[in-house]
This record gives sequence, C-alpha cells and structure tokens, in this order.
Amino acid sequence: MRIDLHAHSTASDGTDSPAELVRIAAESGVDVLAITDHDTTSGWDEAAAALPAGVQLVRGMEMSCEGRGEDGRPVPVHLLAYLFDPRAEEFAVERERLRGERTARLRTMATLMAADGLPIDPDELMAAAGPAVGRPHLAQALVRAGVVGSVGEAFGELLSHRSPYYVEKSDTPLGRAVEMVAGAGGVSVIAHARARTRGRLLALDQIRELAGVGLGGLEVDHPDHDAADAELLGALASELGLIATGSSDYHGGNKTIELGRYTTDPESFAELATRASGVPVLAGPSDPASSDLGSTVGSAGR
Repeated sequence: MRIDLHAHSTASDGTDSPAELVRIAAESGVDVLAITDHDTTSGWDEAAAALPAGVQLVRGMEMSCEGRGEDGRPVPVHLLAYLFDPRAEEFAVERERLRGERTARLRTMATLMAADGLPIDPDELMAAAGPAVGRPHLAQALVRAGVVGSVGEAFGELLSHRSPYYVEKSDTPLGRAVEMVAGAGGVSVIAHARARTRGRLLALDQIRELAGVGLGGLEVDHPDHDAADAELLGALASELGLIATGSSDYHGGNKTIELGRYTTDPESFAELATRASGVPVLAGPSDPASSDLGSTVGSAGR
C-alpha cells in the first residue's frame, strides 16, 4: 500500500486541481492520498467528489505557524493537520485570519514590485491566485513576465527574506496550533522539521514539549530531509511516541518531486486514522468501506 500524506492542489500553491490531484494519485499507484493545501480546506469537496476507485482520501491542511528556532528566535514552521472537523469554531476563525495574512502580504509585495517598475499587476495576480494565496503565485508571475528564469530563482532572490520586497506575516504560535487541531478532533504532524535548505530549524526541545500537549507526529521521510536528519526524526518520534510519516510534498509542476515518491507505512497511517475524530477517511466508490461522499464537510472560510 502506497500512502502519501502531503500534497497540494490549486486551492493553494499546487498546479493540479483537487480533482486532477486524486486522478493523478490513482494513475501513480497511490492508495491513500492526503490533500493538504496551505491554510484552507477549500479543495476538500472537489477532491472527494472526484475520488476514483481504489483511492482513499485524507482531508487535511498545512498550517502556517511560528515555532522556536534552535537559536531561540522565532522560526516559520508548517504543521500538517489531518481529519479535523472544519466547523470547529476557534480553528475556523484562525484559518480565516491566516488567509487574510496571506492576502495582505502578497498584495503588499506585488505592489512594491510594481512601484519599482517590475511587470507585475497586483490586481491580476490576486484575482488569479485562488483562496490561499502565497509567494509561489508571485514567483510564477515573475517567471511568466521573464523577470526570473524559474520559481527557484524567484525564491532565492526577489522573494527571499533578504529581498527589499519581502513582507512578514503573523503566523499561529505552534503550541496553540497543535491544541486547536486536537480540539477539532484532528491529528497534527510537524512537516519537514529538518529541511535545512529552507533556512533555520525548529528546536528539537520544542518538539519534545509539544509531544506532551497533543502533537501527533513528525514527517520523517521528505524530499528536503537527508538520511541523517530522517534517522534523527525517526528516533525522536519513537522516543516520544509520535507517529512517523513520509510524504512527497507534491506541488505538481511547481516542484520536480512526483506523487508517492515518499510514503507512510500502513501501520502508522492506521494509527493516525484511529486517533482522529473530526472527519473520516474517504474511500473511492467501489470500496465497500467507502464513506458517504454526500456527508463530506469542509469549505474555505467556515
């Protein structure tokens, strides 16, 4: 069984629609797929409605958080939230706030670039970006305008923390995010915690602290983890009784990694599904264990 618990659609910064995403999962031999767009559940219903035979769908999200870095200073962290009830009020309000932060930040960055003469139209960018806008949308616009040669070049230069166009946003404190996910009946997993190419790292001591207040797991196998860091995270998950997952972090054409490249073992997935009480795992229409797709819940902004 191939289980990929981290994939993005056009509901955030992927290039495949939610329906295309589940179709590609079936074509790629992925048996279980999690849709985890940034700070939104807006792709859930479309993915569920298009779910093909033989594929199970885990409804989730990747949440923008702020943790404590190894140097003691704040550091951006992504938290995967699985199978939570999107109607849980506190969590729904916070997701809406995060999307507002994303929108304000991207418009400000685009406006600054336009003021400097770069061929970026802020209104056009925002209209095309979708419900969970982010820097990848601006990176793609810069590529289309011929300002940079690739999305990677955009992030390394004009969109980097060193750029005069960079704008901070206010993310959710990591501990509070873990508690909100648990309160909504979901399971939280820290994403790519040792992704060194992305910058400063989350302090391992904070992971130990979070294990005591509801953290569910660690993403161990990931494209941005080398063998030593994956081994370290696997050992830490075992020490703390956390679920160890593996995922591709698939973004379609925005990244070169293919769906199902990194996977979660069936025992870990079964434990994750058992711990959740928010919404069920959905199965394709030919599976007798399939949940009623008509009962699917979740939409952006609720």
